[in-house]
Parts: sequence; structure tokens; C-alpha cells
Amino acid sequence: MESVTGLHERLSVTVVVPTRDRPELLRKSIAAIVAQRYGGPIEVVVVYDQSEPDLGLTRDDPDRSVRVVTNQRTPGLAGGRNTGILAATSELVAFCDDDDVWLPGKLEAQAEALAGGPTLELVTTGTLVDYRGKLTPRVLDDDRITFDRLVRSRTPEAVASSFLVRREALLDGIGLVDEAIPGSFGEDYDLLLRAARRRPVGNVPRPLVRYLRNEQSFFTVRWQTIIDALDFLLAKHPELRDHPAGLARIEGQQAFARAALGQRREARATARRVLAHNRREPRAYLALLATTPLVRADRVLRLLQRFGRGI
Repeated sequence: MESVTGLHERLSVTVVVPTRDRPELLRKSIAAIVAQRYGGPIEVVVVYDQSEPDLGLTRDDPDRSVRVVTNQRTPGLAGGRNTGILAATSELVAFCDDDDVWLPGKLEAQAEALAGGPTLELVTTGTLVDYRGKLTPRVLDDDRITFDRLVRSRTPEAVASSFLVRREALLDGIGLVDEAIPGSFGEDYDLLLRAARRRPVGNVPRPLVRYLRNEQSFFTVRWQTIIDALDFLLAKHPELRDHPAGLARIEGQQAFARAALGQRREARATARRVLAHNRREPRAYLALLATTPLVRADRVLRLLQRFGRGI
């Protein structure tokens, strides 16, 4: 078995950081990346999307470099990630969103996981969900995530900012991030599904990414985009329709989104269909509540975020 020390000495890492109009948060993300305890070189590729690049972030250091590029592909998160992947010069690629922060030891722990599972192509970690300064740990106990598990559950503990993947697998195997997904919503889930379809995904069962949830998220109020993106995923991955609980989860999200859009009749019809799949799916009941005059969808969402959850 390959030693962790040997892996550190041999494998370089490119961290792709897509960004748009969040300069202060971006600098915190970069600082946490370059401060990682990791024996190999790290390059950060900051990808500016639909915004003016800050060339002052450039850092010319062979061990901890920072490059600034602009998104040359589809505008949005997926195109930004792919621009960074294609610009990468390293054997491993990691993602970090510009409002998230890696905790000390993240790369070291993931390198150990890769060394312990030489067939692994992608490794995730748990998160600390940060909502207005309140931190809620979300950790998956298992060290493997299977395709079947992802069909049944999104495994929200594994966010894109926790991904570390072999670049060769992205270029020839798993594939790049899908830029056709509406609004790039769920692009990380789609990537996990494609990776796990090939072989189980590794997981470090520790919270090693601080994941920021706030009302400024670009997806918070894009309800129609969420509905369309989930339809796209259902069509792309037919297995999602084969598991009643998994299908109920996805259609429950759509029911809530329709309620948030004021489409009360459609939301109720979708919620009833969800309950036919799985009467324990909470999103159906939240959607039904959000169709009443007494409960607003945005207030439900804020309450969930306070406890480190989302729809």
C-alpha cells in the first residue's frame, strides 16, 4: 500500500475556486487553502465568472501558487469549475467555493484516504454549516458513498467544496461538470452520481469544510431554476425514479419551490404525489404549509438554515 508520506511528496493539487463579486470571502478561502498542512505543492486557480478579475491575488510560489483566470466556457458555476479543471497542472483537483473555508488538515486527511484506497477517484469530507455564525456539523459516518446511497439520499454532508478528485478521472472517465444543468443547480450531486456509478466515493468522516449558508446564496430565490434543474437530473439519471424515497425527496423540493413561486395548486398536487411515494417525506408537508396564507416559504427556509439544513 502506498504510504501517506509518499503520496504527499508525489501528488500535486490544483484547487479550483470559482468566484463572482465576493472579494472579502474569496480572500479568506484562498488563505485557508494555502495554509493547508500538505507535503505536496498546491496551486489555486481562481476563476472569475461575469466579473472583473483581481490580478493582485496572483502568487508566484512553486509550493503555494495562485493564478487568476476568467471563465472561458458557459457562464455560471459549472463553466467556471470546468475552466479551472482544464487550466489545472496537477494530478489532483479540488473544489472550493468562494464563500467556503477549508479547515486545517483537510488535504492531509483526504490524501490519507486516497493512499488507503488506491482505486478511489473522488474523496469527500464532512462540513461545518455556518449560518450567521452558528456552526452545525454535518458528517457522514461511513468512509464510502455508494451509487445506491446517492440515489436514496443526496448526502448533503458532501458538498462540492469538500471534493478531491483525480484529474485524469475528470478528463477521461467521470467527465467534466455538466454545463447543461439549468443554473448549475445540483451540478455537484450530478458529479457525485457519475463518480459513484463507476466506483464508490471515499469519505473522510470529519467536518473539514466550513460551509456558509446565508440569504445571499445565488440559489436561495431561484425557485424556477431549481424545478428545471431537478427535472434535468431526473431525466439524466433514470435510477432516481426507481427509488420511492429518493424520488419523493426530489419531487418534495419541487413542491416547495412551486409553493414559494405562489403556484399553490401545482404545489399541492406535487406534494400529494410525493406522499404517495413516501408519507414520511418532510418536504411535502413543508410545501403544503407554504401554500397557506399563514406560512411564507422564505421564513421556512431561514428556519431550516438556522439548523444547518436546506430544502
